[in-house]
Amino acid sequence: MKEDTRGNVGALWLLSGLTGGSFGLYALIVSGALTVDLGLGRRTRPLGPITVAINAPRELVFEIISASYLGRTPRSLEEKLRVFERGQDMVLAAHYTRVHGLVVTTLETVRFSAPDRIDFRLVRGPVPYVVEHFLLCDRNGRCELEYGGELGTDLWGVGEAWGKRVARVWEEAVQTSLDGVRAEAERRAGNQHRRDAR
Repeated sequence: MKEDTRGNVGALWLLSGLTGGSFGLYALIVSGALTVDLGLGRRTRPLGPITVAINAPRELVFEIISASYLGRTPRSLEEKLRVFERGQDMVLAAHYTRVHGLVVTTLETVRFSAPDRIDFRLVRGPVPYVVEHFLLCDRNGRCELEYGGELGTDLWGVGEAWGKRVARVWEEAVQTSLDGVRAEAERRAGNQHRRDAR
């Protein structure tokens, strides 16, 4: 007697379609193309603090960070940053971060309060709510930069677990960015010190 396998084949197609659809939905959320913002079961968690001591004047550090947004974006950052709108002290910018083979896109407003504060507010990304800040403090001619903020997700425990994963990657990206700022600021401060010593 021949077994009818049409039902099994149909079930396999359905399962593969659901699996592919689930991965597609996951990829949309992770990449920031789809934000789940339902306002139900909102939970927040802190970002940071991350503190970086920089052997350079606070004003120089502020200038390095703000120049990429308020001026022309350097070629070295073109794959990581795109400014859509520029104002005198505020921009709307997309940040691109590669995570597990996907490019995560966040769209944020960035407000500059010279020389000691930069504020970020998420417009679109892998979570519905993020606010962040850089505080730049002068410590005897050197800069101490403190990063902090808050990240929020919806859907109670499920969202909280997602927020924990996103926060870890988010903070790693911030740390990498701040390490680059520190290296550039200390390089420029060293060059200026050598010129002044001549």
